Order: sequence, then structure tokens, then C-alpha cells
Amino acid sequence: MPRRTRIAALTMASLLLTGALAACGGGTDDPPPDPGAASPVAAKTAPATASQKAGQEPALPPLPASLTGQKLDWHRCAAPEKARGSDAKPPGSKWQCATMQAPLDYTAPAGETIGIALIRSQAKDRAGRIGSLLFNFGGPGGSGVATLPGAADLFEALHERYDLVGFDPRGVAESAGVVCRDNKQIEQSLRIDSTPDTPAEEKIFLDDSRAFGDGCAKRSGRVLPYVGTTSAARDLDLMRQVLGDRELHYFGFSYGTELGGVYAHLFPSKVGRLVLDAVVDPTAGYTAHSRNQALGFQRALDNYFKSRGIGARSGTARVVKLLDQLDSEPLPTSTGRTLTQGLALTGIIAPLYGEETWWALTDALEAAENGDGTALLRLADSYNDRDGQGRYSTAHHAQRAISCADAKGRVGADEVRSRLLADFRKVSPVFGPYLAWDLAGWCADWPVAGEYETPEVAAPGAAPILVIGGTGDPATPYEGAERMVGELGEGVGVLLTFEGEGHGAYTTGNRCVTRIVDAYFLRGTVPESGKSCS
Repeated sequence: MPRRTRIAALTMASLLLTGALAACGGGTDDPPPDPGAASPVAAKTAPATASQKAGQEPALPPLPASLTGQKLDWHRCAAPEKARGSDAKPPGSKWQCATMQAPLDYTAPAGETIGIALIRSQAKDRAGRIGSLLFNFGGPGGSGVATLPGAADLFEALHERYDLVGFDPRGVAESAGVVCRDNKQIEQSLRIDSTPDTPAEEKIFLDDSRAFGDGCAKRSGRVLPYVGTTSAARDLDLMRQVLGDRELHYFGFSYGTELGGVYAHLFPSKVGRLVLDAVVDPTAGYTAHSRNQALGFQRALDNYFKSRGIGARSGTARVVKLLDQLDSEPLPTSTGRTLTQGLALTGIIAPLYGEETWWALTDALEAAENGDGTALLRLADSYNDRDGQGRYSTAHHAQRAISCADAKGRVGADEVRSRLLADFRKVSPVFGPYLAWDLAGWCADWPVAGEYETPEVAAPGAAPILVIGGTGDPATPYEGAERMVGELGEGVGVLLTFEGEGHGAYTTGNRCVTRIVDAYFLRGTVPESGKSCS
């Protein structure tokens, strides 16, 4: 599976609607190095962007009027090729695209700029228009430009009075997208044993992790120090100004909840109507976040087995047995490629994102146990953004670059071996070992220092923010929503519990959740904190 601590960054809705389970992908065959890239050594300097004290606007030089007063050139959108592959189609006439200029380095706002790609569809009721509603579907690394048009039907009620606005965050796709390696290198990397059992396997694993970071510095070193969440939150406020809104109205899913929380901390007086759905735990550091995911995915797997009348313990043992067999003997597939242990694990993860895709896991596991790895490989390819021509998107490059620009508290292989591996395996016999080793490889010798142990989201004085947690969420366990409410502060965080399966509550179509969220966005109705929808 892809070695990343944030397993699956996007909501299940966006995965389905961008065709992930149909194995879409993208990327060029061999992306050229960034001609303006810094050397790996030069890229080691992180931006001087420390989190500000709660309740204060960021103490940085003011943005020049050339940025805050810029006029966007909205035009007909082309196909979002960098995000979705050459077979992607333009989104249609109701969508417009533009590029906003933002400072590369917010500590030097009059210096070099980068383009932030935007897409919008204007409110249907122009007379009753409230403003712009910005979306982030997760990641980090997800392209809002590519995702929003396909997901827009889910937000039809909100579209009446809001311009729906998606964007590629800095470092993603059309917004100075980070590129780290070519398709051949990605394919080879995905076949490396990500739970090494011997010193030789461990060396291969860690060498590849370091090589990934070196490739990012070589190809994208110019932007690599500036792709963190704090800078992306400042981009959100610049978007607010350029779009002409007094306050930010925002819908964040998964990683988008972290981005929204950081925004609220930096700009509490500019918070309008914010919804955070499928919440990343803001109190979890580098190691705790991975442990949370091991817990969440094991819960989802247990619930999947229970839905089929299979005991969670016996079902888990069955999966562990299959993965152990694949560690030494990959399975053949109809594609001519083989299914490795790591790819099988990725294929198991993908359909756990939503109960509506559990059937795909049933079919794939049964086929694998009968000697055919094709279905699990297809699921893994969809999750890894690999298309039928063997091209991968760069979403996972951006995900890793943004995560490592944020995260301090990194750990090494010795700590994984001596302390973490046994604990993670106890939490989840299936996912624990992969996520424990992932900690050692994810940001190994990363060329940019991490900014914070945990994101600062305290937002005293901000307007009420609606926080939604799902009890069956595999990627961002429910406890994260409770902690987000506590960290936002008294009178700010408002908790809504979704008692159901899936990564993201609003996108399930649950009527209770939909009614509450729509009333909040459209009428400003704030529900009582602690309300539940089942």
C-alpha cells in the first residue's frame, strides 16, 4: 500500500465520483524536473511561519493590494489533466476556472507568487445569493478543481444560494503541484515490502523512502518548504478577499477539517459558516494519528465482517492469513502483474471507506482466496490513482509533501521495532504493522522540517463551527470530532454525531445530517451541540 500516515485522504464520495474505483489516474510518463527547483540541500530551509496565539490575526507583513485586489479571469474550464489523467473531460459550461496569485512565502508577501487554481459554479438564485462556499475534499493532496464538478449534485440545495468553489491547494495538481518521481519509479516503489522482516528488506524500504524525499526536492524544491497547512489556510483567506466575501463559508472533509480548523485559529473574526465533516483529531501528533487510523480501519473491518455474519476475530484472522501468504508468494492477476502483500492491503482499505462498497471487498477477498488477485489489484490501482496505461496521478506526492511540511515528532526504525510495532499490531492485526512501519518511512530524512507537533485550532471569538463525527468512520475515528470541538473552544465547536458507517456523513445522504447542515449553511441555524443522527 502507499506508505502514508494519512490513509486515504479523500472522502468516499469523492473517490467514487472521480472514478477512483474505476481505476482512473493521471500524470505524465516522466515528469520533467522543475526548472526553478532548488537543490536537495537548498530545499532544507522551512518557512518561518509559526502558529499565532489563539484569537489573533497572523502577525505577518500585510499583503500588497496587487494580491488582495486582484481580479480573477474566469473562463471556460479545460479538462483537469494533471489531477485526473488525459482521459478526463471538461466539466461543462456551468463551470468556470481561474487562477489566483498568492505569495510563495507569506513572510515575504511582495516577493515571488504562485498560482492557485480555482473552479466555480455560480449560485442559481442570484438574488438570494449568500456568497461563495469553498470546499476541500481531503488529502492532503486532493484536487478540488477535479473533484467538485463530479460531486456537485450532493450539494444541490446549497448551490441555490452559494457559488460552489473548489480549488487545488498549494502543492496540488494545477497549484504548483509537487512532483517527486515518474511512473516507473512509483510502480517499483509500490512493490517494495512495507512491513520489512529482515535487515535487507528494512534497508530497501528506508532507502526508497529517502529517495522519494530526494526526488521531491530535486523536482519541486522551489515550493516544497511552502506547501504546509498554515500557508494553505492563509490562501483561503486571500480567496475570501478576492472572491468578495466578508467572511469565509467553507465545507471541509477529512484533511479539509484540519485546514478549516487552522483557518479558524488564524482568522477567527473572518469565520462565517464552517462545517467540518470526518474530522482529523487535532490533538494527535505524528504517531498518534497513525494509531488512530489503525483503530478506525480495524473497526470498519470488524463491522464489515459482522454485516456478513462472520465473527470479527475469525474474519480478521482470515485476512491476516491471506496477507502472510502474499508476503512470500504474490498472486497472479489477469493483467500480467502480480498482487503483492502491500497492494492487497491497499485493495482491502479502498472499499472500507463506505458501506455501499463493501460488496467489492467480499468479491475481491473470495477471488484472492481462490488464487486470483485481479479484483484486489484493481481496487489497489484505483486507490493509488493508476490508470489503464500505468500512469499515476501526483496526488500522493502532494499528500506526503504537505504532511511532512506540517509534522514534527518523527520516529525512526529503531523506535518502530522496539516500541511501536507490538502496540500497533495489538490495535489492528491487519493494518497496525503497515501503519507502524509507515511512521519510519513516511518523512524519513525529509528535506523540509515539520512546522508543528499538532495543529493549533483554538478559535476564541469565532462564530459557531459545525463539527460532524461518524461513529463508523474508518479513516478519521469519531473521537477526533469530539476533540476538535474541545480544541476550538467553548461556544465555537458544535458537535453533530452521525451513527453510521463511512468516511464523511453529509455525503452518505442521511436525511437528518443533510437537514441540519443545509439549515446551518442556508439559514444560519446552529443546532444544539451533541445532537445525533442515525
